[in-house]
Amino acid sequence: MVDPRTPVIVGVGQFTERVDDEGYRGMSAVDLATEAVRAALADTGADAGAVARAIEVFAGLRQFEICTPFSDPPLGASDNYVRSVAQRVGADPARAVLEPIGGNGPQKLMTEFATAIAAGEIEVALVLGSEPGSTTKYFSNREPKPDFTEHVGGQLEDRGYGFEQYMSDYTVAHGLTGAPVQYGLLDNARRARLGLGVDEYRRKMAELFAPFSEIAAKNPFSSSPVERSVQEIETVTEDNRMICDPYPRLLVARDTVNQGAAALVMSVAAARRLGVPEEKWVYLRGHADQTEQALLDRADLGVSISAEQAVAEALRVAGVGIDDVATFDLYSCFPFPVFAVCDAFGLAADDPRGLTLTGGLPYFGGPGNSYSLHGIAETVTEMRDRPGEFGLVGANGGVMSKYSVGVYSTEPADWAAGRSEARQDDIAALPKVPVTRHVDGTGTIETYSIRYDWPVRTGIIIGRLDSDGSRFMAITEDAELMALMGDGDPLGVRITVTADGDKNRAALA
Repeated sequence: MVDPRTPVIVGVGQFTERVDDEGYRGMSAVDLATEAVRAALADTGADAGAVARAIEVFAGLRQFEICTPFSDPPLGASDNYVRSVAQRVGADPARAVLEPIGGNGPQKLMTEFATAIAAGEIEVALVLGSEPGSTTKYFSNREPKPDFTEHVGGQLEDRGYGFEQYMSDYTVAHGLTGAPVQYGLLDNARRARLGLGVDEYRRKMAELFAPFSEIAAKNPFSSSPVERSVQEIETVTEDNRMICDPYPRLLVARDTVNQGAAALVMSVAAARRLGVPEEKWVYLRGHADQTEQALLDRADLGVSISAEQAVAEALRVAGVGIDDVATFDLYSCFPFPVFAVCDAFGLAADDPRGLTLTGGLPYFGGPGNSYSLHGIAETVTEMRDRPGEFGLVGANGGVMSKYSVGVYSTEPADWAAGRSEARQDDIAALPKVPVTRHVDGTGTIETYSIRYDWPVRTGIIIGRLDSDGSRFMAITEDAELMALMGDGDPLGVRITVTADGDKNRAALA
């Protein structure tokens, strides 16, 4: 018998609405999350109303539309997303929480509130998230538009936006204002470390992601259930246009989705009291949260220390090794986050266990900060069908900035505390690369990307100064250098750099 305070996940739910579905309703973020929560309540196999009333904490993930203070949601939004959902399902939680930006959030919240349950602080918590980006796009040039504004008020623990963790005035001045260009720098840094050519590396990215699309094609909750071949993914066409080097569109997370997910965690004592059958219980056997150094501080931009440490620590807590894991759902906004874990643990792109259960962000869908809640839902469902086996969820936030891991199983065990804080000290102790902000001199290109989404195609460069080896950023529109970056391979090429106000500008040396 396990300790009655041991947390168990007892209900999971997902929901997807496609704009081309028959009966498309154009649902709000609140509506999408509500459908997922209702599904999670029903999934418990207990009295859904009684379970809803027992929930003490509703913890929500931010949608893109409420991720910054700089603009209002185009179709309006609730002033308390979390409590809007709670009201719709007949719940009145003592505490409503809104998590900061970060795709690590779903697993981080699951670990946080499972820990609180194990400590006896609470008994029942719900994690929920949704993203209505496809509907927002659908109504961008249509009238009349729906109005999703709601005024519900009430308590809300708003933990802030958190985007300042992922960028600085220096990186923003040099074009790092979107995920594709940020991850493009990381994937090209990895390519440099491996010594691979442009075409060879694009083929390997396509080989990694083609099996993801095969899973997505069979998943009823996918936003784009279409199987893609390696050749289709790697070949640049008008439809598969370049977004940011090295990524054509089919290697990029799909953010135009209408998706919601929810997961319900409670103590064993509460599960018994509420009548949740034991065959529904899935234990969070391992867990870890790690934060990476700031982007420009990292000694090797082609690896992820935080992902490696988080996976290793979660496995240690669970008492299993990587070979004991039966299923994976690795965060896959771009190839790099998947490669980073594969590199660290010797996983092959064609590992027979697969690297996703959903189908991945480019094909299943990338519902903002809540994607890994779908990964958790799929893993819980899979573990129920595979009693005693272990499933691993890897959730990534920022520019490989934060990594949270959960290891799930029906195999009972008392809650095991982790040592994420101590492992975080290891990252804090890592050396940092010195950065020179304003540059006049020569250097070499360490890694790069190209922004094809700007009016003028622009190269984004991280380099090393010849004079002292310090790192710098630069942008370029220089025709000769842009030709090399777009049609050749600029890694390691010497450049001249000139400070221009808050920017550095580069040209071939």
